[in-house]
Amino acid sequence: MPLRPSVVALAAAALLSACAVGPDYVRPTLPVPAAYKESGNWKPAEPRPAASNQAWWQVYGDTTLDGLMTDAQGANQNIRQAEATYRQALALADADRAGLFPTLGLNAGVARARTNASGAVRTGNADSLGLAASWEPDLWGSVRRTIESGNASAQASADDLAAARLSIQTTLAQDYLQLRVADQQRDLYDATIAAYAQALKLTRAQHDAGVALQSDVALAESQLAQAQAAAVDLEATRAQLEHAIAVLTGRAPAQFALPRAPASQPMALRLPASPAGLPSELLEHRPDIAGAERRAAAANANIGVAKAAYFPQLTLNASGGFSAAAMSSLFDTPSRVWSLGAALAQAVFDGGLRRAHTAQAEAAYDVTVAQYKETVLGAFQQVEDDLALLRLLDQETAFQDQAVRSARQAEQLAINQYRAGTASYLGVVTAQTLSLTNQRTAVQLRGRLFAASISLVAATGGGWSASHPLAAATPAQPQ
Repeated sequence: MPLRPSVVALAAAALLSACAVGPDYVRPTLPVPAAYKESGNWKPAEPRPAASNQAWWQVYGDTTLDGLMTDAQGANQNIRQAEATYRQALALADADRAGLFPTLGLNAGVARARTNASGAVRTGNADSLGLAASWEPDLWGSVRRTIESGNASAQASADDLAAARLSIQTTLAQDYLQLRVADQQRDLYDATIAAYAQALKLTRAQHDAGVALQSDVALAESQLAQAQAAAVDLEATRAQLEHAIAVLTGRAPAQFALPRAPASQPMALRLPASPAGLPSELLEHRPDIAGAERRAAAANANIGVAKAAYFPQLTLNASGGFSAAAMSSLFDTPSRVWSLGAALAQAVFDGGLRRAHTAQAEAAYDVTVAQYKETVLGAFQQVEDDLALLRLLDQETAFQDQAVRSARQAEQLAINQYRAGTASYLGVVTAQTLSLTNQRTAVQLRGRLFAASISLVAATGGGWSASHPLAAATPAQPQ
């Protein structure tokens, strides 16, 4: 009696609803403090798809930086590599999903053979046409756990893409910032070299008038040459930063040039105010935390895949078609052929292979859990470091600005005293060196403030506003 369709459907549903072996995933937890040491309140991170599409750099108000970011988004090779890896992970997840469905194949054949059966020699044709289907029901959830692992891995790859974008963005912003700091320092040295040249001219005039020693002239010449050498060294630093920016934006250094900022317009970047209370939700946008959590989920699913190997595998086969000795009779009713079958396979002894695979999967999960927790703790540390650095650098900058004002005043007094003949040139050199050192330190401090601000952006996942909608990373089309 043939099976009724309803019975077949119920059997298939029962097979598909079978339990999936292995532990269900629960996000790892770890004890964390109730608040930042520096400022603000926060809560344990709950990773989400990274908000990597936020144009966070626009708060710095530099149109040149905005343009460079656009170039890097479209041409940086590291980003393209991460996009290709993401597409690969999506394809692997699709391949895992195919395991839920039966395979169907078409076969056709034409053969001519000579046979000898009990002395009777015959020569004849054999023609065939048919369909064959095979299905291995996911009785123990091996395929479903594999799909679960593949989906989690694809999500982790999306987070890796977001991390690559954020890394390139912050590196580009830092390099651009350092280049503008080098421009500022070069402007400072240009003014200093002009002042030292005037001081040398004064010293020579004093020497010609017989009121200064030759050693004063030599000291002034040495000071001028030293400042000129330092200016050349700044040019070398700037060239290297310009080359790095070219590569980050997908160009060869020979194809890129960034004009020096005019001295009349110092660093166009403006420092945004750091929020007084950094909301904890921002840590949820960090792509490295999200990726680490997804890898833990994938590793957990792999435990189920390993444990499913302990259970028997059922394979269902079916085929049907036509087979005849002549093409003209291939589709006649007597030529119809079919077959149905089922096979059950179970490993009885494997020398501990399945046990070893399960132990390996469990150990791999423990590794990903530890990595996830370490990533979360590292994120907390980075935010604390940057908040502390911003606070202390702001205080240091205020003291340094006072030092610059005092040093400039001392420099001017020393030069006036030297002109009046009441002080030696050594006092002038000391005052000028102190003034240059303080001014250069002030420029460097402001650069460190911007660097800490950019680092805080990276520490919080690419933006300080948790109200922005989270945008899933979408892969670019291959070129």
